Amino acid sequence: MGEQEALVTIKNDVEQNPVFLYMKGTPEAPQCGFSAQIVQILKSHNITFNSRNVLEDWDIREGVKKFTNWPTVPQLYVKGQFIGGSDIIADMNRKGELATVFQGV
Repeated sequence: MGEQEALVTIKNDVEQNPVFLYMKGTPEAPQCGFSAQIVQILKSHNITFNSRNVLEDWDIREGVKKFTNWPTVPQLYVKGQFIGGSDIIADMNRKGELATVFQGV
C-alpha cells in the first residue's frame, strides 16, 4: 500500500467507524503495553470498537502519524475525531472525562 492509499484508508476507517483504534497488535493480542492499556479502558466502558494493526503495514503506521500530526501509536478516534494516545486516554479515563466522549456511540 502506498502513502496516498494509506491516507485514504485511514480517512475511511475513522469516518466509517464510531470508535476506531490504531494499535500495535490486535485487541485480542496487543503487541505493546500502551495498546493493551487502551483496549482495557475501552472494554471497561463496554465500548464496541474496530481497530487496525499498524504493524501489518508500514504506510498505515506512518500515515496515521501524518493524518493527525501525532507521533505515536496507539491513536483513538471517536465519531471521526482524534481523541489521543495512551497517556491522554488514561488521564481522561482517570478524571471521568472519557465517558462523556463515548456518549451516543
